[in-house]
Amino acid sequence: QVRPVESGGGSVQAGGSLRLSCAASTRSRCNSDMSWHRQVPGNSEREFVSGIDSDGTIKYADSVVGRFTISRDNAENTVYLQMNNLLPEDTAIYYCKRVQLCGHSDIETSWGQGTQVTVSS
Repeated sequence: QVRPVESGGGSVQAGGSLRLSCAASTRSRCNSDMSWHRQVPGNSEREFVSGIDSDGTIKYADSVVGRFTISRDNAENTVYLQMNNLLPEDTAIYYCKRVQLCGHSDIETSWGQGTQVTVSS
């Protein structure tokens, strides 16, 4: 299956906004839990940012609460991350992750290639 594809990254000044998109289809009779993660180059850790499950459950990292909003358009197979009031510490490569569930034992995880977000002070 095709991996997720991110878009919408770029360079903004602190206080600015960006909207990331992740195109990720789901096989029929399956559900997908989607999430955004970010990684600073040179850092081995990929940090959870926000997630939205197939049942609509939403979670955010404490560092982005009140600034980022995740949403999904199932008809368009797209997940969005609206990022407002961006801070220099939000600078990272942002990755979209799909966990596709097609039954109790059929679980497939895939990642996009990432999109760069740079916030200058």
